Amino acid sequence: MSEVMKLIQERHSARIPFDRDRPIAAEEMRQILEAARWAPTAHNMQNFSIVVVDDRQLLEAIASIGFEVSETFVRENYEQLSFSDEELRQKQVGILGTMFPPSWRTPGAKLEPSERQSAFQGRAVRESAALLVVVCDPSQRAPASEGDFLGIISLGCVLENMWLAAEALGIGFHVVSALAAEGVADEVQRLLGIPGNLRIAFAVRLGYPLIRPPYLRVRRDLERFVHHNRYLAIGKARGDRSHAP
Repeated sequence: MSEVMKLIQERHSARIPFDRDRPIAAEEMRQILEAARWAPTAHNMQNFSIVVVDDRQLLEAIASIGFEVSETFVRENYEQLSFSDEELRQKQVGILGTMFPPSWRTPGAKLEPSERQSAFQGRAVRESAALLVVVCDPSQRAPASEGDFLGIISLGCVLENMWLAAEALGIGFHVVSALAAEGVADEVQRLLGIPGNLRIAFAVRLGYPLIRPPYLRVRRDLERFVHHNRYLAIGKARGDRSHAP
């Protein structure tokens, strides 16, 4: 159990450069895909497929897609940022703002045309050893699961299984959400020959890290989200409890 908990606690989003010239070893890639194969899915439908992309020309083509950043994303992203390690430790949620360009962490800042194209996303793909593009068929779902919330949970299980396997192997793992965004996903599907009846659920980049993650990771204390027998309002700042009579 201690080994499993260590993996869970050390798992992280590797927003760092990978060694693009070092391919993922075939056996290690197989282990990551085996972890996906054994993920729990609603009604055991296993409603997903994975496209492994390690061809440098394809990776370059995907990296060259125009990843446009919306002002809505910048505004809502700002609300989740902290601007010092101490602030992040106090909040116990969110991420450090220093990993984003200045205009992304300045409230009310208007994005210049050049800043609407996210160079970060393209660079992240370009610096990968491989991409895993996970697709599903939205017309298929478990019985009596309108809206397919169970299917979404299943895809999350696939993601977590692969993530923990990669962590155990010392392979960097980073979700690239932009590849599933409207417009971008269409181009990715065209490049990879993914049929139109399928949709990209998520994509991740894999690689052997060149540096250690330079950012602080935090989690809420148990007292801030665990309730026993009855839900009690939990103070956001200190984890103190109170409830209405």
